[in-house]
This record gives sequence, C-alpha cells and structure tokens, in this order.
Amino acid sequence: MKKNYIRLFVPALIFSLFLFAIGCRKINEATDVGADLIPAVDNIHTFDTTITVEAYNDTFGLANDSQYLGRSEEMFLGKINNDPFFGKTDAQMFFELKPTVYGVYPFARKDSVKLDSVVLILNYLETYGDTNTAQTLKVYELDQTNNFTSDSAYLIRKQNFTFNTSAPLSLPGQTFLPRNLNDSVKAFRDTTVNQLRIKLDTAFARRLFNYDTTNAYKTDSIFRSLFKGFAVRSEGSGNAIMGFSLAGINTKLAIYYNYPKPAGAGRDTTVNYFFFTTLSAAANYVGRDYTGTPVASAAGVATPAPFVYLQNSPGTFATIKIPALAGMSNRLIHRAELIAEQIYDISDSTFFSPELLYMDAYDPAISTGKKFRSIPFDILYSLPDFGQPTNLPTFGVAPLYTIDGFGNKIRTWHFNISRYVQNVLTSKRPLYDLRLYAPFFMTNRYENGTAEATSFSSIFGLNSSIAKGRIRLGGGNHPTQKMRLRIIYSKL
Repeated sequence: MKKNYIRLFVPALIFSLFLFAIGCRKINEATDVGADLIPAVDNIHTFDTTITVEAYNDTFGLANDSQYLGRSEEMFLGKINNDPFFGKTDAQMFFELKPTVYGVYPFARKDSVKLDSVVLILNYLETYGDTNTAQTLKVYELDQTNNFTSDSAYLIRKQNFTFNTSAPLSLPGQTFLPRNLNDSVKAFRDTTVNQLRIKLDTAFARRLFNYDTTNAYKTDSIFRSLFKGFAVRSEGSGNAIMGFSLAGINTKLAIYYNYPKPAGAGRDTTVNYFFFTTLSAAANYVGRDYTGTPVASAAGVATPAPFVYLQNSPGTFATIKIPALAGMSNRLIHRAELIAEQIYDISDSTFFSPELLYMDAYDPAISTGKKFRSIPFDILYSLPDFGQPTNLPTFGVAPLYTIDGFGNKIRTWHFNISRYVQNVLTSKRPLYDLRLYAPFFMTNRYENGTAEATSFSSIFGLNSSIAKGRIRLGGGNHPTQKMRLRIIYSKL
C-alpha cells in the first residue's frame, strides 16, 4: 500500500539498469568505470587509491522493522527448509474472498442442490527456491477474534492472526510440485494457466449455501461476522516460496454444484465464484529462522566480518564503517565508490540475488523518528516531489555483471558516494556509519539544504516484492573479494 505509487518506476529502473550492465566481463576498475567523465589515472595529476572498510552483520527484528504490505501487493506462500546460509522461511497468507454484491442470493435455489466440490484457487506468479521439492498446503478458517480489515496494512514479520489448526477446511493429502503451477489447468468453465487449486471440504460449501439474504448475504459486515477469512500455509517439507496475486483474475473460491432442470429434464451443473473484492482484507506473514546458520553466527558480532549476508524484507543488513576517511587530507574527489562483490556459491542458482541493494547512513543527530538518512549529496530529489529519488540508477542500486577468479558470473555493486566523501574531507559533513541492505521499501531523512530543520522524511520502494532474494558479499577483510572504497582524486 505504501509503495503502489512507484509500481511503474521499479520495472523501468531495473530494465534500464540491466540494459546498461548487460555485458558480462571483468571490469578494469582503473580505467573503465566512468571513463567518459573521470580523468585518466596517471599518478602525476590524477591518483587512484583503495581504502579498507569494515563490515558488520545484523538482522532486522520487530523493534527496528516497519515493513508493511498492502493488500494489492504480491504475496508469498510456502516453506524454505534448507538455505545453507539463510536457514528457513515460512510464508503464510491470510485473506477474504467474498460475493461481489450483497442483497442477492449468489447460488441457485437451495432445495435439491447437490454439491460437487469447492476449490480455493490462487493466481500464481512465480517461485523463489527449489521448484522440484513437493509442498503440502492446508487451508484454515480464521478465528472470529481476529481484527482483520481491508483498510489496514500488516507487518510482514509479525504473525498477527489465529486459527484452529485441528480443523482444516482443506482435504488431506494435497501435495504439489511448484514447477507445475504454470501448467495448463482444465476445469469446468475454467481452462487456463498459473493456478494453484486446493480442494476444500464440501461441508464448508454447504455452510455458504445455507446462508441467505437475511444474514450473510445482506451486508458485508454481516458476512464478515460469520466468516472472517482464510489462512493458508505449507506444512512439512518444502524448499521454496511461491508468489501469488490476490487481485489477479485467477484468484477465487469456486463452488461447483448441480441442480434440477425444469420439468424434470435432468440436472444442470454450474459454478459460482467468490472473489477478492475491494472490501477484502489481506495480509502476508514471512517468518525467518536463522538458527544454526552462518547468518546467525555473524549477526551482532563486534569484529569486522569476512562475509556480508543480505536478505530481502524481512531480512538482514550490514553496517559499513570507513574509519580511514577520518584521517585523510583534503583533495579533489573525481569519484568515490563503495565496491561490493558477490561470493559465489552453487546455492545461488536456487536462491537468487535481490534485484537491487540500497545504502543509507546512520545519523544520531536526527531528533525524531528513525535515525537513518539518505547519503548526503549523493541521493537527489526533484523538489517538491519528495517521493522517489531521481538518481538511483547512477547511485548504483543495480549490480554490474562480472567474473570472479574461478570463472563464475557474479554481481558487483558500485555505490557512488563521491559528493559525500568530498564533504567529509572538507569537514562539512560528519563521517557516518553506512547501512547496506535489500529493502522492499525504506524510510529516510533527506536534507533540503544543510539544516535538520529543512530536512523531510522520504518513503519509497526499491525491490518489486518482499521475501525473495538473498546474497552473500565479500566483507572488508575477505581474502580475495574485499569490500572496499575506491577513490580517484587529484591533489590540491
């Protein structure tokens, strides 16, 4: 909900950035990066130096995570049980499917109706993880005590809802392979692709038939008082999460039944649908469990890390410190870029990288709210539009494709913080700790001028969805692929 207004921006940004970086080759850092804008390094007039950085890992928690999800966003369902670096993920979906109108009975006549089946159908979008490991999904009814409304957004890290796990609505034994979700489905009046279909107990459909326009089908509030909604989760094995669109045309509750034709001419079969309407509530819970993983071992450690572990929301972050900048003399900065390289592992082909990374700064002087601001002078806005920054592509949120020393294709990020570094050296800005992460959306303070009184809060989106994407980068003391600050400068 908080990032719908940038929905068109993110695909265009990713597309343009990847067109720019499509060539897969080793970058010659001394000459290639910004060669059309930066003076050639000749060690007489223009110099090139690399500064060591320190990286520290940590995980977001409820206390410092405000990632909400609007009802129209992509939602995830499933279990990852074996990511060798990031452990387990449990994604559960909660939502309402309803009649499209009230005051009208949605089915044929109640008497003589014979129920055939009732199927919960979800509009499938994508799979993140292992498509060949089977998963078993179960559907439950939300308890009436839940406060579940269409005009609210819910924290994705918090399990907000309760349901009776001893009484599933779904039939037992429904196991499927994620790889088959985009196969063609042939059902009564519904032949299409990209559907997840879960059969429910027909006793639930009989409940829906027994309601009428004096109760459930009279108003939305009465319908909600009798049926609060669905909870869907994966139970048992699994090593992937699947993305779905509740607002998509393939999301619906299908009730198949037959009834007598007039004058005893046999029986007719039909189907009625409940949909995800403008009055439907929705929420997505994504739980992370890092127990026994390298992430758990690295999080909160006070010594600089050789690896940096970044995972999309709700996930992890790294604090980057550059203490050597404090003692550097003033000079003319042509370019200063923080360089971070992927450390390849075979599991990266199953659990792929986030689309984009972002870096901001911790500022203890911020008086209210969260104490993170955009990198001073290097993140730009077109005022008075205080939403999406205008220079994310040149700032470096998208990776370049390079080759590591073993011939593996890897992603490398080059964050351009030239103006900020220049202002640190001229003592116009303090030296901040930086935060590197892969957010769904973020909140930053942004300076309109130099005084705190003229700054404003900016909320904008980055990655196209929650949950999917993780990467392992080299830290400042990695033996071969160090995170580093590269500076091209001239002496004054």
